[in-house]
Amino acid sequence: MKYSYKEMPEQMKGTFGDFSRNFGFSWKEFVVTVPSPLFLVTTYKANGQPNACMQSWATFTSADHGNGFYAILASVNKNGHLYTSISETKEAVINFMSAEYHAACMSTIKNNQYEEDEITASGLTVEKASWVNAPLVQECFMNLECKLKWEKEIVPGDDHAMLCLEVIGLHIDENHLPDRTGENGILYNIHYQVNPENVGKTAHDYAGVLQKKIDVMEY
Repeated sequence: MKYSYKEMPEQMKGTFGDFSRNFGFSWKEFVVTVPSPLFLVTTYKANGQPNACMQSWATFTSADHGNGFYAILASVNKNGHLYTSISETKEAVINFMSAEYHAACMSTIKNNQYEEDEITASGLTVEKASWVNAPLVQECFMNLECKLKWEKEIVPGDDHAMLCLEVIGLHIDENHLPDRTGENGILYNIHYQVNPENVGKTAHDYAGVLQKKIDVMEY
């Protein structure tokens, strides 16, 4: 048996899944719960200080007949430091952390004063990127150096923007060269999964990892 939903289920009304619209989230997101890669985007603010912003809601794809590799950040708040700094510099680094550094990367959310070095304030180490004008995080096992390709709004006039970043070059820690999945691999955001037929008083966000399940084919 499948349940069908077009409007918000009655049991979700008055819960976080309802009032989270104030933060830009649809109730459908918490019912669908498609995991998205979790990473830290770093830029330089106009005052020269490093900015760091946790992001998810993204995908990565090749284009231009395989000549380019791109990150599509689907929901960047136009009122935040990240949007402002990328709009100014047109450059950024996408940093993938292992579970060991998840808490430190998450602490950049509160260490976000404009005057602050948001990376150092969170107990992480700043390194200068090799090919773009942006900082990268030493502790993150993979760093993608990027240039802004284009910006669009999913809905005209929205307060969030979709950004396409072209990956110019990348760095991978030697211990992760054989595999970027599993316990120490790329983290995924599992956002407030709820049972719409039995909504509890609380729910949780989780960070998960990928487990290989099916060997599809050999190349």
